[in-house]
Amino acid sequence: MCTSVNFDASAPLRIVVIGAGNVASHLAPAIESSGVGAVVQVYSRKLQSARELTRKLQNAQAIDSEAAICDDAEVYLVSLVDDAIGPLVSRMPKRGNALWLHTSGSVGMEVLAPMSERYGVFYPLQTFSKGVEVDVSKVPLFIEGCTSGVEEEIRRFATPVFSHIYHADSHTRRMMHISAVFACNFTNYLWTIASELLKKEDLPFEVLHPLLEETLKKAFAVSPEKGQTGPAVRGDLAIVNKHLSVLDGQSKEIYSLLSEAIISHHHSFGK
Repeated sequence: MCTSVNFDASAPLRIVVIGAGNVASHLAPAIESSGVGAVVQVYSRKLQSARELTRKLQNAQAIDSEAAICDDAEVYLVSLVDDAIGPLVSRMPKRGNALWLHTSGSVGMEVLAPMSERYGVFYPLQTFSKGVEVDVSKVPLFIEGCTSGVEEEIRRFATPVFSHIYHADSHTRRMMHISAVFACNFTNYLWTIASELLKKEDLPFEVLHPLLEETLKKAFAVSPEKGQTGPAVRGDLAIVNKHLSVLDGQSKEIYSLLSEAIISHHHSFGK
């Protein structure tokens, strides 16, 4: 059963953050800075990671024992890798009627049902890395609650922190996550390949910065499809084959696969 209780957004909340990775390291300080609540504990299997995060907080305790997680907080924010959420929940006793949230884009909110009658999702769509500043207020946040009442509680909890808050169910979040992997993670790996190729010629990655900035600007202005350039979209197989002749291994395979995909998408003869 999933229920809702009164949520007083004006009273500071006691918050436990479970996880001390990239996402938690940005969310926890942003939540405290917003004034919505105080983080009282940070749990991580690596105590040093928990301690590093608590240094950014007012008065949070760093712990590495699940048994030490307090049972009287109002909000528990679970920010772990996807396959660690379920096992953690299975090992912990129910924590009263606290609000339990996780930050995953690919895990259903039901994984938290054993912990409380109030649970949901608190998914920021952004790439986070420790040591790289992000203005969390500009990050789109996607939420889901086990009832409309609980979702409204989550929205009120998030509003002091985030400017753009949207509802998204499990399917929508999963598709957004996949889209983000293509747009961010895969693209970043291609930049890694580009950087390695440049290093072989004693050139810095910085020579590509203006090109990358213009490519992103054009994608925003006219759409990625209309902004596509390069030999593959022109159908210039001679250049494509010349490029393939100087590549080897995985880089050659990726270049070939992506070129074929672009040709297939933009040229009927390639289909």
